[in-house]
Amino acid sequence: MLYETRSALSGRIRVVERGRERRLMIGGEIQSVYFPGGDWSPAEREYWARALVPACGLRHPPRVLLVGLGGGTQVHLLRRAAGPALITAVEHDPLVIQVARDWFGLEALDRLEILCADAAAAVHQLRRRRRRFDFIMDDISYAAPPARAIRLARSLARLLAPAGTIVLNQHRRPAAQAVAEAVTDLLPSVRLERVRQAVENVLIVARRDGAAAACAHGRPAGSRFPPTGPARPGQPRRSFL
Repeated sequence: MLYETRSALSGRIRVVERGRERRLMIGGEIQSVYFPGGDWSPAEREYWARALVPACGLRHPPRVLLVGLGGGTQVHLLRRAAGPALITAVEHDPLVIQVARDWFGLEALDRLEILCADAAAAVHQLRRRRRRFDFIMDDISYAAPPARAIRLARSLARLLAPAGTIVLNQHRRPAAQAVAEAVTDLLPSVRLERVRQAVENVLIVARRDGAAAACAHGRPAGSRFPPTGPARPGQPRRSFL
């Protein structure tokens, strides 16, 4: 173990290393991973990278909002796959932010804005400032009650720029379907993607009209992220499990 502390908001926080992988552990669960040696291929097979594939075909550099920073795994993956994106990350625990800066390589990154706030408060602040994003990722609502996840999803959808994409990490059932159905009036293209059969993560991918589909047809250039694949011919644009 490299570091341990306790937070009033998050509980026990640990930084541990397993071989070449550094892990942020919160409450006994792996929240983020980091690879000091620079080989990120293990993370590129997990949902952290799978969720980011739609961001690769958007405007360059994309304006990105990550709800849930943790140790910043997706920040590093985005920089590798999408170039010098302007990234805004929301994290409610200032101690987690400090750990991410000290142990997970965030201190050295530029074009990274971290908002220390509750997600709802951060969204309200961003809407007041009329901020818009090309790609939004919600990684805090996986275990949230469906009603709370739906409220946040609808609020985040209103921060999307024209042709923007939002990805919501949800539990397979029943939350994923309920959340997906709840945003169809705001976003005309919604689909669900199972990360792997062995896990319960489902990614809800929703787009505004005109969103670029470059990444839906294969791997983005220069990336080892798995392709998401377009819907089969004849499938509706709104597809649910």
